Amino acid sequence: MDSFSNAHIVTMAGKSLLYEVSLSPKPGLVDRFNTGAHQDMDFTLFIDSSLSLIPYFEAYLEAGNHHHGPLPQLFSRARVIGIEAEKGMFEATNGTNTHKGANFSFALILVALGYYRRQTDKRGLLTAADSQSVLSLIKEMCHDCVMADFASIDQTKKLSYGEKLFLEHGLTGIRGEAASGYQTLQDLLLPALRNYLTQYSKEEAFLRTLVLLMSEVEDGNIIHRGGIKAWETIKEECHTVTAQNLATEEFYQWLTDYDQTLIQRHLSPGGSADLLALGYFFMQLEGLI
Repeated sequence: MDSFSNAHIVTMAGKSLLYEVSLSPKPGLVDRFNTGAHQDMDFTLFIDSSLSLIPYFEAYLEAGNHHHGPLPQLFSRARVIGIEAEKGMFEATNGTNTHKGANFSFALILVALGYYRRQTDKRGLLTAADSQSVLSLIKEMCHDCVMADFASIDQTKKLSYGEKLFLEHGLTGIRGEAASGYQTLQDLLLPALRNYLTQYSKEEAFLRTLVLLMSEVEDGNIIHRGGIKAWETIKEECHTVTAQNLATEEFYQWLTDYDQTLIQRHLSPGGSADLLALGYFFMQLEGLI
């Protein structure tokens, strides 16, 4: 495609959330087959939530398109829009947190993408180098602000669970990812997808990438439900499977069995799922899916 309109990019972002929830079977996560380890959400709720965010995705992209001035100011603008987006999501889901983390990440990526497109006059498919440049803009945009947030957390009266994890274990969560320019995307997720998509079907490529993420990344959802030990156990189990490089039929059987294992443990790798949705977005931008 010669060029992407803003409307097309916003549609890609919305589709990314729908693609992620539709991917099946996903261990412990809501998908087409079951609700995973969740009692309070299902497949249709994720569709409602995804659609509720699309107008805000447009606002993020437009904010980046029209921004002049220091990049930290763009981060502040994204936060303002993000608060309204979160309200819209909770209204659509009757208070259930379906996409809080994903909304935060898409806010930053879309404002950075809008800014990048205006600065470079890039209108068509992104190269891998373009994707890295967009993510690097996020680091420039929010690193200092996020680090300042972490520095003052001990003065916060009402701590979120992520803030408690930082104080107790030094885990920085999705805010740490943003401050690094989403290093996990740059170094792990996007290279894996570019590779797997040449070897497997689209579905299998993303499922294998999900397991790879589960073997490596800090996942606040798992830690919140099961603690540090449960998170370390899942990482070890998924690392073992990734190293085995199972054939397709064996891999799908393992996914089905492991889904039941995580359901029984009441554990859900929602942080990895949020990152996977970003992978869907960049693969569309790069024309690989």
